[in-house]
Amino acid sequence: MSKLTEEQIKGNWDKLIQVIKDTFEDGSERRENLLKMYHYFEDRMCIAPASGKEHYHNAYVGGYVEHVLHVIDCAVQLKEVWEKNGAMINFTDEELIFAAMHHDLGKVGDLNHDYYIPNDSDWHRKNQGMIFTHNPKLQYMTVTDRAIFLLNHFGVKYSEWEYIGLRLTDGLYEEANKNYLKTYIPDWQLKSNIAYILHQADLMATHIEYDQWKNGEKKKDIQVKEHAKVSVSKPKEKDKVDEVLQKRSTDLFDELFGDKS
Repeated sequence: MSKLTEEQIKGNWDKLIQVIKDTFEDGSERRENLLKMYHYFEDRMCIAPASGKEHYHNAYVGGYVEHVLHVIDCAVQLKEVWEKNGAMINFTDEELIFAAMHHDLGKVGDLNHDYYIPNDSDWHRKNQGMIFTHNPKLQYMTVTDRAIFLLNHFGVKYSEWEYIGLRLTDGLYEEANKNYLKTYIPDWQLKSNIAYILHQADLMATHIEYDQWKNGEKKKDIQVKEHAKVSVSKPKEKDKVDEVLQKRSTDLFDELFGDKS
């Protein structure tokens, strides 16, 4: 499992707050309400994991904020790729960043409780990689529904494109998105590419985070094997004693029965 230092956790939090300050109009009600919400959740959000299983993505303290920053970066990059290749871009960068920033907001939990809590089952941690588990104190909601609830609670307004973007970031991995993304009626097709770009950004960030975790596990495995190889190659104390005794026996044999000419 990857780990972030306290400095990295704080650095990521500062970056996220700076994104808000750089993206949304200074003095606007939206920016002030966003900052109010983020400061309310600061103690919990900055240490929240992005998932519960280590082989998913960022299942470690501080993983949530790091994942959100990754998705924002990927979304901005992918939007440029789509635009350069002739795609219709009928949304602003502010709308794209807003949706990317809040697509997983529901993973923070509700107003009083964390979404993820440490798994106290040692067996599940070791055998299934379930580092965190869902908090039983929470009322069931989808992650997206809770994100929308929290934004509404703090009076954060959002555009239709922002709603569509964060609502559909999970793509067809979320069953509730099927009617939006899989339709045979032309008039019902999405009228913006923001959701497709955000889904690709989330998928891209998630797979890269998985690769980083997997490469970290491989390095760890190599280190363990190298350590074992070194341990095996080093003679044990008993072997050393046997070598000395053998040498002494050989010398004594040569002295008694060797060539005396």
